Amino acid sequence: MALKKRTISRVAEKLAVEAEPGLTTAQLMLTNHDLKPVEPERRQWGPWNFVAFWIADSFNINTWMISSSMIVGGLSWWQSWLCVWIGYTISGFFICLTGRIGATYHIGFPVVARSSFGIWGSLWPVFNRAAMACVWYGVQAYIGGHCVYLMIRSIWLSWHRDLIRPDDFSKESGTSTADFVSFFIFWLCSLPAIWFPVHKIRHLFTVKSYFVPCAGIAFLIWAVVRAGGIGPIVRQPARIEGSELAWEFVKGVMSSIANFATLIVNDPDFARFAGKPRDALWSQFFTIPIGFAVTSFIGIIVSSSSAVIYGGDPIWDPLHLLEKFIDDGGSGQRFGVFMISAAFALAQLGTNIAANSVSAGTDMTALLPRFIDIRRGGYICAAVGLAMCPWTLLTSSNKFTTYLSAYSVFLSSIAGVMISDYYFVRRGYLEVKELYDARPSGPYYFRFGIHWRGYVSYIAGIIINVVGFAGAIGTPVPIGATYIFNVNFFAGFGVSSGLYWLLCKYFPIPAVSDRWMEVGDEVDDMRVAYADQSGSQEFEQEQEKTAKTDEKMV
Repeated sequence: MALKKRTISRVAEKLAVEAEPGLTTAQLMLTNHDLKPVEPERRQWGPWNFVAFWIADSFNINTWMISSSMIVGGLSWWQSWLCVWIGYTISGFFICLTGRIGATYHIGFPVVARSSFGIWGSLWPVFNRAAMACVWYGVQAYIGGHCVYLMIRSIWLSWHRDLIRPDDFSKESGTSTADFVSFFIFWLCSLPAIWFPVHKIRHLFTVKSYFVPCAGIAFLIWAVVRAGGIGPIVRQPARIEGSELAWEFVKGVMSSIANFATLIVNDPDFARFAGKPRDALWSQFFTIPIGFAVTSFIGIIVSSSSAVIYGGDPIWDPLHLLEKFIDDGGSGQRFGVFMISAAFALAQLGTNIAANSVSAGTDMTALLPRFIDIRRGGYICAAVGLAMCPWTLLTSSNKFTTYLSAYSVFLSSIAGVMISDYYFVRRGYLEVKELYDARPSGPYYFRFGIHWRGYVSYIAGIIINVVGFAGAIGTPVPIGATYIFNVNFFAGFGVSSGLYWLLCKYFPIPAVSDRWMEVGDEVDDMRVAYADQSGSQEFEQEQEKTAKTDEKMV
């Protein structure tokens, strides 16, 4: 039995990740190298890195198609494009609010959440975000696999889902042998990108920000030239009017914000690597609406041109349109498809790393910091994305993607609590070292490590949207609940942030300032171990050695 315990202990030590010496057992469940405040030498993201990051993130297939549902819903092209501008400008504003916390104190979302939800209470919002990131990783990777499918088919026309035999997948499964192999190739090629630390992965986004927009513009020119014009969509007026038009416009704006809800919550994960707080301010605020609006505009024009090229309804999915280009073109056209598909594959890779892999890795680090760092968490995320068989979620009969899109609005109540805590309650003041303090006397421990004010506000922000959420996934609900859900992000954010401020006003909390006071620049000691070392493993081991020495002397 003793041998078994020693073996388990040695294995645990081998698996343990890098951590600061002198930490207590409880602190080892709160921090490691990837969770602690970022040291000056790792703060390598300047303003242009954030510009490249968001340009890279904006050029992806989801953004390309974001206006499609608005136009199908009855808006004109310019009305849907205006929704994108407004929605992503609002998103950029919220991104800057949460990102400033990380850029000022150089801590990520899991640590920021401890201030508003408690040292241990923060684990639920973190788990919530990590689970969504894993699911979306698989979905986005499968879309990336379709890009690889087009690349292979551009070279070998025989690589066709209806021709490859044997096909071990049924038609109801949602995939085929060719599609699965293409997905697995994309998934496998994504693994090396997860290896690099976050402060160095910025180079991937820089490359993507040059290559992918150029491919998107080339696709635009190609489609317009083939169509001999920009197609009928730009001449199509709105098909609805009055209050119906107004609500459809509001839903278009909200869909743009909901598409960004996850990134609003976890922007501190990237902003913490900023050299200075202002590096993560204007670079994000302006680049987000411009980048996403340009991508959306290209998607609208290309889809409009497709209606002229092939007749009938516009083809909103760019990958479907590229596949048709393969079917009716020669070798030169297939080369063009190969290059554009490669750009889209790179776009999916960058988006998956930014929105899912790094986020899930950071969140998992907080869930089990003694054994998981961002790199290991990223690989766990990739494994879950493969194991969940994402093609089953993308079948036309499955409403799971609708559920995921609607579910993301519940993150607004997390953002509401976080922003209210930092800007209105604490007025920018955080005691960084105490965010890693597991002792009951710590200002962020509250009661049993859980901040009840944060949870009451969070749940209230969910309740306001929960009936409308049921309607969004197909359950009949009262029209009032539908109207509230139409402004879901603002409803959840407003209720949670307002209630949190009221609760903290009438039930005061410690570690607050009566004036605006950000002290991030004054934090120059990035160590989080207790000053007296009491309770640390090293302290306890030293005490044991001293006791044994005393016994021998006796």
